[in-house]
Order: sequence, then C-alpha cells, then structure tokens
Amino acid sequence: MQSRVITAGTAQVGGPFRLVDQDGHVRSDADFRGRWMWIYLGYTNCPDVCPTTLALMSEVLKQLGGSANRLAPIFITLDPSRDTPKMLKVYLRAFDPRFIGLTGSEEEIAAVAKEYRVYRVKHPLPGGGYSIDHSSIICLMGPDGKFAAVYDNSQTPEQIAADLRKRL
Repeated sequence: MQSRVITAGTAQVGGPFRLVDQDGHVRSDADFRGRWMWIYLGYTNCPDVCPTTLALMSEVLKQLGGSANRLAPIFITLDPSRDTPKMLKVYLRAFDPRFIGLTGSEEEIAAVAKEYRVYRVKHPLPGGGYSIDHSSIICLMGPDGKFAAVYDNSQTPEQIAADLRKRL
C-alpha cells in the first residue's frame, strides 16, 4: 500500500525583524527583499548542532558557486547576552565570510524565535554557566519574504544545493 501526503496552505513561518549585524549596523528583513534569505537560529557557544549546521550551510554555499549570490545566509543568535556583534563576526568568519550574523535584545530575539517557530530553552549549568536547547532548522524565505522551504542536518549538502538550484 502506497501512502500519500497531501498538504494545503502556506506555513506561517517568519516575520519582520530589526536586529544588529556583526558590523554594528541595524538590519531588517526588508533589507533582503529581492534576495532569498537562508536563516538559521543558533548560538556561538553551542557545542555541536550549530557548528555542524553552519558547516553544512557553508558547504552548500560552495557547491552553489555564483548562484549563492542570490542567497543571504543569515545566522540569528538565540543567545543575545553573550553573542555580541563582535563575537558573531569572529565566529562566523570561521565558516564563510558571506554569513550575516544578527543579534538584538532578549525581547527581539524571543520574538524572532517565535516567528520562525524555533524552540529555545535556557538551562543552567553547574558553575554558573548555561546552555540553550533549541530546534535546528534552516528556513528558506523567498525574495518576497515569505516562507519557501525548510532544511536540516538530515540532508546532505548535495541534496540541499540541488533543491536550492531549482529555486534560485
């Protein structure tokens, strides 16, 4: 027996934001109209899934070649108290210079996480530190700012690049 999945409607993912980039400039979602936004929410102190996902995104950007210019790879922190613009600049440089890092106030980041349907919970650690449990998805937003697709670490760079090539 073969099963089919039938979907209708558009996912309500994404929304307006106004945050500060790694160079200290205020950036909003409207700044990216006409380009595809490829958005990942994570944090620089993440020990595993964030660096793995950013490495995946970096590899996809390489595979896309010149087509990657139509894509704005955006990393929005889930940890604004530690992820300053300077910290984002240093961290993202290790993956790809095309990444745009964004941070803001706790309230602004909470609103963006909610808009992008990203789960986020802060957990205290022994010794006074903390970690953040969070969902790990990469959202593709169209040139009009509307949700287009979602990717994750279960996909290979080749699979993601092939899908993006069709869209770009």
